[in-house]
Amino acid sequence: MTRSPELLALQQALETCRLHEEGLRDALGDLALRALCRGDLASLGKEDRRLLDQFAYRYLRLQDDLGARLMPAVLRALGEEVASMAALDRFARLEQLGWLPSAEEWSDLRRVRNEFAHDYPETDDERFARLQLAIDSAQRALQIWTGFRDKVRMRWPGL
Repeated sequence: MTRSPELLALQQALETCRLHEEGLRDALGDLALRALCRGDLASLGKEDRRLLDQFAYRYLRLQDDLGARLMPAVLRALGEEVASMAALDRFARLEQLGWLPSAEEWSDLRRVRNEFAHDYPETDDERFARLQLAIDSAQRALQIWTGFRDKVRMRWPGL
């Protein structure tokens, strides 16, 4: 069966997000086992740095690809015109259509992501708090991702 360009783009976005999900779940599981504390951040060993790097990369990529690739691909596959739509309008439309639980929550998750990626707290307490917030945000992003994945599977079986 030949798929439309919209469904092919959706399939590619799904696969990309799935790979990020896998890496992020691995990193979150390892972080839970490692149970880093505030004091650990001052003198991280090589393995801990690698673990935090993996977490940061997969967290940032999952959220970026959800918002910039998967969500627009879903809208296009549903027949929505997204080319002139601002990101916030896409999130609102997905909420209206029942695909995104809350456009406001997604915007808050994006804010946490941006602060995690671009702000550099000075103290170990601030860095630890930022890491904990990012971990919570990553877990919520994974829940939103699985909701999208499941809805896509129901709407377009075999995709």
